[in-house]
Amino acid sequence: MTQPKSPRNRPIGVFDSGMGGLTVMRALMARLPNESFVYLGDTARLPYGSKSADTVTRYAVQCAHALTQHDIKLLVVACNTASSTALPSLTAALAPTPVIGVIEPGAEAAVAAAPMGRIAVIATEGTVRGGAYLRAIKARKADAQVVQQPAPLFVALAEEGFTQGAIPELVARNYLDPILGEGTRPECLVLGCTHFPALKDVIARVAGEGIALVDSAATTAAAVERLLNQRDLASGTGEPERPRFLATDAPERFARVGEIFLGAKIPADAVELVDLLNL
Repeated sequence: MTQPKSPRNRPIGVFDSGMGGLTVMRALMARLPNESFVYLGDTARLPYGSKSADTVTRYAVQCAHALTQHDIKLLVVACNTASSTALPSLTAALAPTPVIGVIEPGAEAAVAAAPMGRIAVIATEGTVRGGAYLRAIKARKADAQVVQQPAPLFVALAEEGFTQGAIPELVARNYLDPILGEGTRPECLVLGCTHFPALKDVIARVAGEGIALVDSAATTAAAVERLLNQRDLASGTGEPERPRFLATDAPERFARVGEIFLGAKIPADAVELVDLLNL
C-alpha cells in the first residue's frame, strides 16, 4: 500500500479563472525550486471579473475542492477577483489547509513603490467593485490616494495572445489615459489581475516613464515562502515532481497559450481535463 506523503512533500495548489495565474506560478517556481505544484485554470467559466460575488465564490470553492483531490499542503488563489471576494469562504472550506490570495501582497508592493501614496489600480470589474485593493492599501497607508479603473478587455486580449500591436495599445490608452493626468499622475500602477502582466510591455509604453508597474506575483511568492517556513511545510532539497496542470475546458489550447504566461513550454500531456461538477 502506498504510504501518504509527509506534509512537506505534498504539492502547492494554485488556481485562477484561466491562464493568467500562471504568472504567479512562474514566480512561485522561480522562488521555490524545491516545491511541487498543481495548477487549475477554470477555462470553461472565465472570466470571473464580470460575474457576481456569489458566483465567483461558488466557482472558487469548487476549484479549491478539486485541488484538494491532489493532496495539496497550501492553496494560492492566483486570481484577483476570487481573492477579493472568496477568500473567507475558501479559508473556511479548506481549513486547516492555509490559503493565500494575491491582493494583500499586491497592496504591500504598491505602498512600497509609492512613497507619496499616489496609486492607480487597473483590474477586472469584480475586483474594482469589491474594493479589496482600496481597503488593503488604505490599511497600510491611510492617506494613500487610490484611483481604480476596470480594464476587462485586457483579460480577453491576454487569453487570446494579443499582447503586442495596435489593438492592445488602443485598449490600453482607453483605460489608462483617464487616470494618468498630470495633476494626479500616480507613482505606481497596480496590475490588479494576473492576466495583465502578459500585456506589461504595452501598458508600460502607454503609462510612460516615472510610473512603476506593480504585479503581485513576486510578493505573493515571497508570502508563500514565509508561510511555508512558519508552518514547517517547506520541502527539503529533494527533486520536485513535474508541474501538473488541470483545465476545465480545451486542455490543448491551455498548453499552447499558457506558455505566454508561464514563460516555459507546457507539454500537452501535462494538462488534464477536469469536470468540477462531477468531483
